[in-house]
Amino acid sequence: MTLAAGLTLLAVWSFYYLFVRCGRRGGKSARRYAPVVGTVLHQLYHVRRLHDYHTDLFRERKTFQLLTPSARRQFYTCDPAVVEHILRKNFANYGKGNFNYENMRDILGDGIFAVDGDKWRQQRKIASNDFSTRALRDSSSAVFKRNAAKLAGIVSTNAASKQPMDFQSLVRNATMDSIFTIAFGLDLDTLGGSAEGTRFTASVDDASEFAMLRYINPFWKVMKLLHVGVEGTLKERIEVVNEFVYKRIRTRAQELSNAKAQDSDSRQQDILSRFMEATTNESGTVDYKYLRDMILGIVIAGKDTTAGALAWFFYMACKHPEVQEKICHEVTEATNAGEAASVDEFAQSLTDEALNKMHYLHAALSETLRLYPSLPLNNKQCFSDDVLPDGSSVSKGDIVFYVPYSMGRMEYLWGKDAEVFRPERWLNENGEFQPENPFKFTAFQAGPRICLGKDFAYRQMKIFAAVLLHFFAFRLRDGQNAVVNYRTMLTLHVEHGLHLTATAR
Repeated sequence: MTLAAGLTLLAVWSFYYLFVRCGRRGGKSARRYAPVVGTVLHQLYHVRRLHDYHTDLFRERKTFQLLTPSARRQFYTCDPAVVEHILRKNFANYGKGNFNYENMRDILGDGIFAVDGDKWRQQRKIASNDFSTRALRDSSSAVFKRNAAKLAGIVSTNAASKQPMDFQSLVRNATMDSIFTIAFGLDLDTLGGSAEGTRFTASVDDASEFAMLRYINPFWKVMKLLHVGVEGTLKERIEVVNEFVYKRIRTRAQELSNAKAQDSDSRQQDILSRFMEATTNESGTVDYKYLRDMILGIVIAGKDTTAGALAWFFYMACKHPEVQEKICHEVTEATNAGEAASVDEFAQSLTDEALNKMHYLHAALSETLRLYPSLPLNNKQCFSDDVLPDGSSVSKGDIVFYVPYSMGRMEYLWGKDAEVFRPERWLNENGEFQPENPFKFTAFQAGPRICLGKDFAYRQMKIFAAVLLHFFAFRLRDGQNAVVNYRTMLTLHVEHGLHLTATAR
């Protein structure tokens, strides 16, 4: 079906919906809905600039709806009061629901990012316990430092040869190697060029893109049934991902079983082992499918969000060279590192105490996430009829999207310079970092669903940024005026890679 034909059908349906079905509601006429500004098929037309399309609409109104070819309405909001309502004040009435579960089931299954209820609470509890332990914090920091130093070695080679590099691919591989080691206890070595690891990482990226298209393509179920287009390719990518993950799960289960049989200490620091221990039932049975869903969600979240944020951070740092210099100066002071320190020695100097002194770096990362949030579009499904703080009525089954990408660009939230990259907006008069209202700065969600990996992500980004900016100055390959676009995925990545050159300091 062509886009034109689809728009024609949706126009006919919209006429029926607005003038026939709504006219029959009689007693429900008192319900007030957010204004309709278009259809979901307009999003398909604007797919390559989807988030900017939403931003254009939000400049006219804080909350609106797009017509869909179903009884389920789709509301979009940039209003912090509405965001707080669905994420905190009326938390129990909004969740992922069937809408998200159907869209994400093939890739995330019953993992924490796709489910509600008991499964969500169980996984949230396990993950919360893991991410709050000193052992995981120390072991993950060691992994971050090791991979930051490894990445610096690759950058050094490119700098010496004066060759540009696809920096986004490098940080994607580095963050994948990091989270895979933390999750599975194995080095995936995509930074070293592992063909198997590279294939797995590329399949995860493609699956993320094709799953995102389900949110704006009302015909995806038909395409899946016919096994055509991106739905056919999605199935192939998921098969690659599943084969890879199940192989690692079976290997770890066997290792733990052998250790138990030999009466040796089977405790492991990786997340998979702890998930396996926490979900093994009384008969000793482990649900491999459930483990796959839980651990894959952690891997995707840990890789995609941090890799995207670091790529956009270095893009903005190249657009603003003075930011690089300020961070380099701050990092040097915070670590007391001498000029003669090697990369490995410097990485080891990045203690929690030193990282906590890097207020400007923390501000620059937050400013990047304000303009380029790792998850640019998020939503919750309404479980029972409700009224939003702005007076808009929401019915059971409706979807409420909040849009971090657009929120970061709203002048009524951030002032006239909302679209200007200015880390100083996060610092007080003493140069100390000041957090913002989480319902205004929604990069990590908020309320009971606030991201458990927030501190984990900041620590990794600060370690990588500190190591690289201490030893190198970066610039865009095509000059300071280069403009890049985003790839329309679940998470926000540069569309065709980020090509930088580096110079040793």
